[in-house]
Amino acid sequence: MEKLGLIAGGGLVPVEIARYLKRSGRPYCVIRLEGLADAELTDHPGHDIDVGHFQKIFVALAQEGCRAVCMVGYVKRPDFDAMQRDEGGAAHLPGIQAAGRGGDDSLLRQVARVFESQGYAIEGAHEANPELCLEEGLQAGEAPSPEAREDVEEAFRVGHALGALDIGQAAVVAGRITLAVEAQEGTDALLKRVATLSPVLIGTQGRRKGVLAKVPKPIQDLRLDMPTIGVQTVEAAAAAGLCGIVGQAGALLVVDKARVYARAAELGLFIYGHAAPAQTD
Repeated sequence: MEKLGLIAGGGLVPVEIARYLKRSGRPYCVIRLEGLADAELTDHPGHDIDVGHFQKIFVALAQEGCRAVCMVGYVKRPDFDAMQRDEGGAAHLPGIQAAGRGGDDSLLRQVARVFESQGYAIEGAHEANPELCLEEGLQAGEAPSPEAREDVEEAFRVGHALGALDIGQAAVVAGRITLAVEAQEGTDALLKRVATLSPVLIGTQGRRKGVLAKVPKPIQDLRLDMPTIGVQTVEAAAAAGLCGIVGQAGALLVVDKARVYARAAELGLFIYGHAAPAQTD
C-alpha cells in the first residue's frame, strides 16, 4: 500500500480523508498548507508548509517516502505577484499562473502536472476515502414525488449541459423550469439567488418544490476537483424552498455524510444519487 501525501487546504474534506487513512491503517502524512488547513490536522503526522513553497513540499514528501499525493481542500486563488515562494515555487509558479488564466480547471491540472513531473501519482479525494462518495438511489429523506422525479431528471440534464459548456457544476429546476445555473459565484450564492425569486416559481417550507443538481463537468479531472455538498448546502437548499438535491453517484462528495443525511431528512429534503449518463459515440 503506497504511502499517501495528503496536501490539505481548508475545509472538512481533508479532515475526513485523514481520519479515514488513520482508521484504515494506510500510511500517510499531511502537508498542512499554512493559514488554510483545519486545526484538527495537527493531530496527524505531517508538516506545515506555505502554499508557495513547492521545494519544501517535495522535500517533505521525499523524506516521508510518499509515492502518491491527494490535493484537496479549499485554496483561495492567490495573488501570484505577492506570494511568498521558495526556489521550487519560483520555478513552477509562472507556468501555474499562466494556466490560471484558463480558469480553475486549467490551474489545477497544471499543479497536478508539477507533482507528476516529480514522480508522484495523483489520487482523488474519492480514491483516498471512498466513503465520501454519494451512492446511487435515495440516500436521505422521503422518496421524491412523480413531479419531483421529473425535476430530478431535468436538473441532472441541465447540469450536464452546463458542464459541457465549462460554466459551472450546479443547476436548480422547479416544475421543469430552470430557475438558476451556477457560474463563478458558487452554490451557496446560487441558492440565495433562488430564494429571492417570485413565490410563483419557488417552494416554501410547507410546500417544497424544486431540485438542486450538482454534476461534474465532462472535462473535469475528478482527482483534482469533484462537486461537493455539506450541511451548509442542505440548509441553503431548504431556505430556497427546494425539496431535494441530486448528484451523480460516485462523482459527488458528501462531507460529514451522516449529519448531512440527518439534516436533510429533518428539513424535509431528499438526497438522491443519479446513475452516470450513458456514453454516446
